[in-house]
Amino acid sequence: MPDMLVRLYDLPEGAETALPEAEGIQIRRAMAPDKFRVVAWVREHTGISAAGECDVCFSRPAVSCFIATRGKEILGYACYDATAPDFFGPTSVLDTERGKGIGRALLLRCLAAMRAEGYGYAIIGGVGPAQFYEKCVGAVLIPDSSPGIYRDFLGGMGR
Repeated sequence: MPDMLVRLYDLPEGAETALPEAEGIQIRRAMAPDKFRVVAWVREHTGISAAGECDVCFSRPAVSCFIATRGKEILGYACYDATAPDFFGPTSVLDTERGKGIGRALLLRCLAAMRAEGYGYAIIGGVGPAQFYEKCVGAVLIPDSSPGIYRDFLGGMGR
């Protein structure tokens, strides 16, 4: 799976406060007390490799993981600066909650946070839904980027 590049200086208006279309869903930066719940959720819904990446995000002074919740229920998450600096991901939304703008809101919040930290560009590593990223943020494929940074880890290319 190739990587994609996003121009952070060209994000849609309001990226830092993006919300999903569905009512009653909150998007926020995860906090230290959320760590074990969030990492366990990521492991259950995305896998052990993504959980390892997410865990790293909680060691940063500003946690680099955003979560989507409805009340106390986690609906999705998105991380950045997990496996490598300037990389967006991993990310996922529950199958039952897709199509409600949650993934887009999580993506925009993370990318806006990266821009606020001084990045000019972001790399989306090992992209699955390339059309989603093209549509949401104008991401472009990086030529010859597959296999990318995930080629040598113990889990193989499937993360």
